[in-house]
Amino acid sequence: MNNSGVIKMTKSKNKTLQDAKKNKNDEFYTQLNDIAKELKNYKYYFKNKIVYCNCDDPYESNFFKFFALNFNTFKLKKLIATSYSGSPIVGGQMALHNFKGLNNKDQVYKIEITEMKDYNKDGAIDLSDVEWMLKNKKYVSTPLKQGGDFRSDECKKILKDVDIVVTNPPFSLFRDYIEQLVKYKKKFIIVGNTNALTYKEIFKLFKENKIRTGYTNFNVGMFFVVPNNWKKYHHIDNHGNKIARVSTSCWFTNFKIKKNNDIIILCKKYNKKDYPKYDNYNAINVNNINDIPMDYKGVMGVPITFLNKYNPDQFEIIGQMVTTKIDSFNFGYPYINGEKIYARILIKNKKI
Repeated sequence: MNNSGVIKMTKSKNKTLQDAKKNKNDEFYTQLNDIAKELKNYKYYFKNKIVYCNCDDPYESNFFKFFALNFNTFKLKKLIATSYSGSPIVGGQMALHNFKGLNNKDQVYKIEITEMKDYNKDGAIDLSDVEWMLKNKKYVSTPLKQGGDFRSDECKKILKDVDIVVTNPPFSLFRDYIEQLVKYKKKFIIVGNTNALTYKEIFKLFKENKIRTGYTNFNVGMFFVVPNNWKKYHHIDNHGNKIARVSTSCWFTNFKIKKNNDIIILCKKYNKKDYPKYDNYNAINVNNINDIPMDYKGVMGVPITFLNKYNPDQFEIIGQMVTTKIDSFNFGYPYINGEKIYARILIKNKKI
């Protein structure tokens, strides 16, 4: 560890969380309504559980707000959030140095909640109650010494003792983030970029049925709050926040969810004209998930969006065709009559 308190990483892991958050692709903050829309489907998983939001400044992150406001509804045992150095809008909604246990406005910290009450006696639990608690309960807020990076020893120690991780991790560190969750055998519900579906490490988890996409429609994209210095954005909301649409975004989880039991209804039959074979792999090409032939026994290449509807009881994942690099999972970009086409997931129908 260097004098600044930031853990040193080696090789591909030498990028700090602060550096990642400076990357434009990482400065996305999930909206409260999108979080509520997805997490309402998992309510029964949270009873008596410790939830950790480990990439979240509490007053920057709507994840912290959602769980604080729904602490009693979800019957949580504990809620923990850790902030990080370099947050572009840290403390934007209140003066953090007024919190009990914090010494200055630049302090990175851990917030730990074991109960939520109507502290201001106005008849409802809302963010004003959260603010009162942070300002008046000394041991709710405690300083962090290692910058709040989720890979620091300090944050990993917290991770060991929690049940579920829910957050929007930096897209550029997604591989490292998933690797850590798998290593510590944690349940998770997180936001990621759809491009991560084709990462070797992530695709392996799909193939082994250890990860899946969430309930939110895979194809519509999501809208995120972005910092004020962003020039390209979709609109400004009622609170003055700039909102940008990211079409390549979705939820990832290792919880079992209902849609993974849904059977894809197949209506078409195979013929050589409509389903040509690849030049470089013995499989037929299927341009649309709805066009998967009901009677084909061999390997088929389907769009990567198939993973959003993947039912492991109906189909077997063989591999993918996404890059020129060939390995045990990837067989090189698909070609038909010498022309390269879009990336494909290779599958077989188990029901024939």
